[in-house]
Amino acid sequence: MKFGGTSVADIERIRRVARLVVAQAAKGPVAVVVSAMAGRTNELVAWTDAAGPAAAGAPASDDEYDVVVASGEQVSAGLLAMTLRNLGLNARSWLAWQIPIITDDAHGRARIDEVDPEKLNAAIADGEIPVVAGFQGVDRKGRLSTLGRGAGDLSAVAAALKAARCDIYTDVDGVYTTDPRIEERARRLPKISYEEMLEMASLGARVLQTRSVELAMAQRVPVRVLSSFIEPGGGENEGTLVCDEEEIMEKRIVSGVAYSRDEAKISVFGLPDHPGVSSEIFGLLAEAGVNVDMIVQSHSRQAGAANMEFTVGKRDADRAMEIVRAAKDAIGFEDVALDDNVAKVSVIGVGMRSHTGVALTMFRALADKGVNIQVISTSEIKISVLIDAAYTELAVRALHSAYGLDKA
Repeated sequence: MKFGGTSVADIERIRRVARLVVAQAAKGPVAVVVSAMAGRTNELVAWTDAAGPAAAGAPASDDEYDVVVASGEQVSAGLLAMTLRNLGLNARSWLAWQIPIITDDAHGRARIDEVDPEKLNAAIADGEIPVVAGFQGVDRKGRLSTLGRGAGDLSAVAAALKAARCDIYTDVDGVYTTDPRIEERARRLPKISYEEMLEMASLGARVLQTRSVELAMAQRVPVRVLSSFIEPGGGENEGTLVCDEEEIMEKRIVSGVAYSRDEAKISVFGLPDHPGVSSEIFGLLAEAGVNVDMIVQSHSRQAGAANMEFTVGKRDADRAMEIVRAAKDAIGFEDVALDDNVAKVSVIGVGMRSHTGVALTMFRALADKGVNIQVISTSEIKISVLIDAAYTELAVRALHSAYGLDKA
């Protein structure tokens, strides 16, 4: 069982979580993973920012940053373990180094190398309910590491590698066909494939963290998304099961519409049209740790030249522009421009593999609403378009209706 920040936001919510754990423990062995209280990690990050930048020539204190920001989960784990004990259960908090969850040394964004479940399994076998602090690991030098924002889900899946299922409790009662705040006719999906959930998570849906879905898919751990705000016995809490595609009897052509406003488009004009130019630009961005998403290149009106557009996250936009501008003379392009008033809207579905006309439906629906497409990217089970950010909600609603996702 994993509980996010909104589920443990205060003592009363922690008590509700404890009641859910008690109900589940009555059915069999259980382990729990918790996030920091809602807003606490942001507060801790702000404190590290207030400590000031590194001295000239000194490396950033990323390892100490991890020590500070990981403390939020430790508080939640301790409080939940105390609450469970007060209800008469045998519970204990666990930190990542005690399990251990071994990571690399990329502090602030560490990746899990290994999980040794022996101690945790022994505790469960002895009747204990382990309450694990999410979001954190330990590197091979014994230093605390964090797995990146939103990685409590990843911790839960890692802890559940030998379990029959991983239940992730959040402030929604499952995975929906799109954001219910934009489209009131959005429907909860009873099941969704790992591949679809991975695409939806990476394309803006915030129900699950991308790396947690990757790990669940690689290890074939079923994940169920549930609401933590439904009391035990207080009504149906079926949620959404993330599972193998083969377990879904009726496959939909399109399962959902996702969007992301965290996009910025960089346009490079008058690039020399010869081999190696793209690798120069994207090599520089990769060295700086800038992740590039959508890419399109077209011929310029000028002979022997091309234009290129690509997208990055908004937080990386200014840095990406500096990197590209600094390479202008070396590469020999004419100009570069930034537009951060854009959004990415995507349709996702395993049914795309065997059905034609999916792209036509998308483009026609957007055209009928007067939405202009700037960039297009596709994969086997998704189509994404970049549009003016002002049309995001209109586009989401139009596509949700065009694919019949508002119909039961």
